[in-house]
Amino acid sequence: MAHHKDAIKRIKQSEKANERNRTSRSRMRNQIRRVREAVAAKDAKTAQVELRVAVSVIHKTAGKGVIHRNQAARRISRLNRAVKALVLR
Repeated sequence: MAHHKDAIKRIKQSEKANERNRTSRSRMRNQIRRVREAVAAKDAKTAQVELRVAVSVIHKTAGKGVIHRNQAARRISRLNRAVKALVLR
């Protein structure tokens, strides 16, 4: 366990940040799952609506620094591709 004041403070700050990041990441993953489920169910209308929300959530997560912006772009691209393939069928 840390003995210095600054180390103790850093641990507290890290725990708070970890909780915030976990919440943000979880929200993103849940939204991605909703898009994937709509695609799997071949429900184009729902998939498009959920995709719009997912893109927003992913951008916010990247903006907060929880995930890297390249990872955000990759996730959005893959979701877009999946939904587009469903719509064009």
